[in-house]
Amino acid sequence: KYTFALILLVFCGFLLRIYTASDFFLHEWDERYHALVAKNLMQHPFLPTLYEHPVLPFDYKNWSANHIWVHKQPLPLWTIAASFKLFGLNEIALRLPSVLLTTIGVWLTFYIATFFTSKKIAYLAAFFYSINGLIIELSAGRVATDHVDIFFLFFVQLAIFFSILFAQRQKTLYNMLAGIAIGAAILCKWLPALIVLPIWLLVVYESKKYTYKNIVLHFLLLCATCFAVAMPWQWYIFTYFPIEAYWEASFNVKHLTEALDKQTGSIFYFFHKIRINYGELVYLPLAWFLWKMFKDFSNPKRLALLIWFIVPFVFFSLAQTKMQGYILFTSPVLFLISAEFWYFLQEKSENHRFKYFFYLILLLLIALPIRYAIERIKPFETADRQPQWTKDLKELNQKGITNGVLLNYERPIEAMFYTNLTAYHILPNTLIINELISKNYTILVNDDGNIPTEISAIKGIQIIKIR
Repeated sequence: KYTFALILLVFCGFLLRIYTASDFFLHEWDERYHALVAKNLMQHPFLPTLYEHPVLPFDYKNWSANHIWVHKQPLPLWTIAASFKLFGLNEIALRLPSVLLTTIGVWLTFYIATFFTSKKIAYLAAFFYSINGLIIELSAGRVATDHVDIFFLFFVQLAIFFSILFAQRQKTLYNMLAGIAIGAAILCKWLPALIVLPIWLLVVYESKKYTYKNIVLHFLLLCATCFAVAMPWQWYIFTYFPIEAYWEASFNVKHLTEALDKQTGSIFYFFHKIRINYGELVYLPLAWFLWKMFKDFSNPKRLALLIWFIVPFVFFSLAQTKMQGYILFTSPVLFLISAEFWYFLQEKSENHRFKYFFYLILLLLIALPIRYAIERIKPFETADRQPQWTKDLKELNQKGITNGVLLNYERPIEAMFYTNLTAYHILPNTLIINELISKNYTILVNDDGNIPTEISAIKGIQIIKIR
């Protein structure tokens, strides 16, 4: 009963996600920045800002403290801003889009895997997706790259889903929807979204329902639709925010040649990370899949899966800047081949003299990903999910301070999210503070126990204590 079983799986996947997302504070990397920019986008959707009203000098090259913020593509931020509009400015509204997208992703994984294999294998692949600890953590904003990588994973899957529908049903609408989904993926995380294009070609070719001429024409339509969705924003930011846009474009290229923000590793970084994120035995199904590809390299479906995984894996392994979320959009392939390998082993174990060894491998292929899910979700740990500093900031916001500047606070981004203050972690000199006071700013200074006497003696400032 696949329909009922899938509904149950999707529902349980949603519960895991909403539980993990119920941290009532902003996580340090990178969620707090995405939250603050989305908050500001509520007022002006086409003016992305981090510091809404900077009162101190800033460097446009510093993405973590500048004014105009085009460090990331806008679609995830627009969606979070819309969620804030609908459900209020709170942490659950921040994470709800990612929770819903990865919940839908369980079904998408099942449907896509059904095209490449069988329903029973597809269901196990969907199960692996539903309990994957990294996907759940990213949905909850707990680890770096958070919602941006979740949105990117979703739209890559959606584009492949519509590509399959187009190949099977021969309706131009599905091809255009695939192009829109690719364009949306570009508006999440730029050009890696183009990995869908060779997959589309192989899926459509494998259907044997199109002539070469039709494939070329529909492919051009796919590209044109994608271009129409993704390019207007690029033109817009390079026209209206040229300094920031050109710098961020060069910054993106530097990911290939430099280890930015100390995020680096050896060429085996992702080879090591897939063990952590998908279970120690993931190498067995991966090796088995590559062996099958070597035996039958002409199979278009398997070639599509190979391209989906191996091209990003090699590309990001060669890049100097490395983060585990960079190859998240290849995870459905690992789920699929792990599920297929599981059933392959199950069949081989029947009446085999080493069947108990096979049983152990079958158990571990499922148990290890579950163990990692438990470690990441942390359902048995007692943790403070609403720390005191968030309560302090929310209470400070209730005072209704206008035109306020908070100084000497270690969490300025969080402070600007929870309040309407402009916040800085630094404590400027008396000359700058007096100049701000003369401009009618309300100056708040957080007391960390180290405020110089000449600062605390300034008339007009308020000394407060935020834990």
